Amino acid sequence: MKLSTRGRYGIHAMYDLAVNADRGPQSIKAIAEREDIPEAYLEQLIAVLKKQKLVNSTRGAQGGYALARRPEEITVGDVLRALEGGLNLVECLQETETCGRTCDCPSRIVWMKIQAGLDSIVDGITLKDMVEDHERIGAAPQTPV
Repeated sequence: MKLSTRGRYGIHAMYDLAVNADRGPQSIKAIAEREDIPEAYLEQLIAVLKKQKLVNSTRGAQGGYALARRPEEITVGDVLRALEGGLNLVECLQETETCGRTCDCPSRIVWMKIQAGLDSIVDGITLKDMVEDHERIGAAPQTPV
């Protein structure tokens, strides 16, 4: 499985919102600058994340975007599924009639185990974990510009 830029940039943007959660709403421009994401592309991602109720928006001069829930309540899996449309490694895990061999396919069991492991990992990492891990390895969290 290879993540698209949607997933990668989305994780960066959500990490940024988690780091800055106590600083109030963040503008698209500020997030884009800190995370080196094109503004227009970030706007598209934020719209999806808002629709999936992972971020909230606030209007006005001090407005912007913030996490819809606490960082410890949002997982990497939540973000990736919102932006990637799912995390299935192979089509037959979602659509059982893809190849016609679903019932007797020996490799499908392997794909199911790998998928379960992947789901367990991404659902076990929260935005708070990302922030803490980043701080622990000595990298300073990014602050507003």
